[in-house]
Amino acid sequence: MSSQKKYPVVLSAEDRRALVRVTTTGVRSASMIRRARVLLALDTSVGEVDSRVVIADRVGVSCETVRLVSKRFVETGGDVWATIGRKVRELPPVPAIVTGEVEARLIALACSTPPEGHARWSLRLLEKHVALVEDIPDLDHSTIGRVLKKRNCVLT
Repeated sequence: MSSQKKYPVVLSAEDRRALVRVTTTGVRSASMIRRARVLLALDTSVGEVDSRVVIADRVGVSCETVRLVSKRFVETGGDVWATIGRKVRELPPVPAIVTGEVEARLIALACSTPPEGHARWSLRLLEKHVALVEDIPDLDHSTIGRVLKKRNCVLT
């Protein structure tokens, strides 16, 4: 089954004009322009559509890209701008270890009096004490230094 039958692309006249404007003005990103050209080539409202291979050769993308653009058009409910635009990432790829609470606890520890036998806190000493505290994740001394520098806390 071809992608034209599985994921049909039918554009309104207004959407076609907007996509033509995107492809001809040159003020958008190259990937957005490529996806717009693919959508224009897949539009069944103007007549017969070429095969995926022909469209891919004409636009300069892979057949898989043609399939994915048509699939995304159907999944977004026919929203042209959601199809050609970038996806917005809901979550960061790696959750942050240093949250606001961890940062506050770390600053409070750095502002407290140093342990017996030490005149002041050092980053390595803070690293050892953070490892002993249960509700703060283990942090490297360089991470501790970045947090303190970001909040303009100077170890004296």
